Amino acid sequence: MPAPTSDSRPRVSVYLGVSLDLQIAHADGSLEFLDRHQQHDYGYDAFMADVDALIMGRTTFDTVVGFGVAWPFGTRRVIVCTHRPLGEVPADAAPWVTTHTGALTPLLDRLAVEGVRHVYLDGGATVRAALAEDVVDALTLTVMPELLGAGRPLFGADVPPSRWELSGLDRWPNGAVQLRYTRARTN
Repeated sequence: MPAPTSDSRPRVSVYLGVSLDLQIAHADGSLEFLDRHQQHDYGYDAFMADVDALIMGRTTFDTVVGFGVAWPFGTRRVIVCTHRPLGEVPADAAPWVTTHTGALTPLLDRLAVEGVRHVYLDGGATVRAALAEDVVDALTLTVMPELLGAGRPLFGADVPPSRWELSGLDRWPNGAVQLRYTRARTN
């Protein structure tokens, strides 16, 4: 398990599949461009083996619940960033799901005190908020060989400038490329 960051908060990693034009979903929220490329796990299982907790946005949570499959995160703690009640949470997820409203930094501080060492951050708005708060330590993007044109972009004008160092690169026979970056910290 990676060590917490130097400021004693958990390590925060983003791990997303994106289109070639950096869309995380079609404009209607559908993900079939990702579904077409599920013949590989792209290192996801190894990544998840090292994750203690997930923080995800409400839209991402609703999408996962909408898949209608067994809860994919097992007994890992899942914190959903939302301003609204979740409604019915699947029985196999209910013991592990809580909500959070507000900035991510206080949440990460609390998770550190509770012993969480590695957080997987998922969902476009939540990722952008974390980048704005400068709390993302690692960014893994698996780029699928498709242009969506219109869609839900990963990055937007609300993401401040930052520098990243390439820490790994993999490619698959289907044309997907995975780029792994770590945050370049300046002194």
